[in-house]
Amino acid sequence: MNTTTISSTQAVPEVGQIPQHVAIIMDGNGRWAQARGYPRVWGHKRGVQMVREVVRACVDLKVRHLTLFAFSSENWRRPPTEVSFLMKLFMRSLRREIKALADNGVRLQVIGALEAFDKTIQDLIAQAHSTTIDGEVMTLTICANYGGRWDILNAMNQMLAARARDGVAVDAYADEDELRPYLQLADLPEPDLFIRTGGEARISNFLLWQLAYTELYFTPVYWPEFDREAFFEAINSYQTRERRFGRTSAQLQPTK
Repeated sequence: MNTTTISSTQAVPEVGQIPQHVAIIMDGNGRWAQARGYPRVWGHKRGVQMVREVVRACVDLKVRHLTLFAFSSENWRRPPTEVSFLMKLFMRSLRREIKALADNGVRLQVIGALEAFDKTIQDLIAQAHSTTIDGEVMTLTICANYGGRWDILNAMNQMLAARARDGVAVDAYADEDELRPYLQLADLPEPDLFIRTGGEARISNFLLWQLAYTELYFTPVYWPEFDREAFFEAINSYQTRERRFGRTSAQLQPTK
């Protein structure tokens, strides 16, 4: 796995017709269910099926990295019954999908403040990681109890602790290269394409650092209906974008 990343704020990453890294906020599960007269949790169950479908689509398109916002640090504010159901659904999904992911070369990692989960969930996460660690086809990252502000603060605190251990002044100037290794997705390229389903047009504290130059795609389609065809529409939209990273269009033209 490549552990050397390029920051889009400092250099121009390689740009291809197929994004290397897609990040998704899977929004609209509860609203999809309620619109059909079902409890909100039905939408979450249906949403798991869409995760499988999008993972397969990414493998077929040779997308190397898929990052999904499954449970934000703010989602604890939801009704306790819904949070409890989400935790059980998370555990059941991990148990069911680990072998299939490993068999298909998909490496699974879960990032976030995982110490907030009970030991059963933490053990399952560790098992999923160790079982799929050799996957080289794609990396699937699940963000759980994750927030972009937490990510940056956590990275800063780790950097300062490392400085103290190494005898470096904690108030010395820091640049991106020093901080970046402590961020949650430090070993992956920054997302090329961000997708949010469900009709909201905001990033909701998701990957605040990493999305600096990511192409944004918002769709009114609820996540339980975001099937393979809808995913391909997002990819098609990405393929029409001109990614300049601060340069002009003229600078991107091949020299004669």
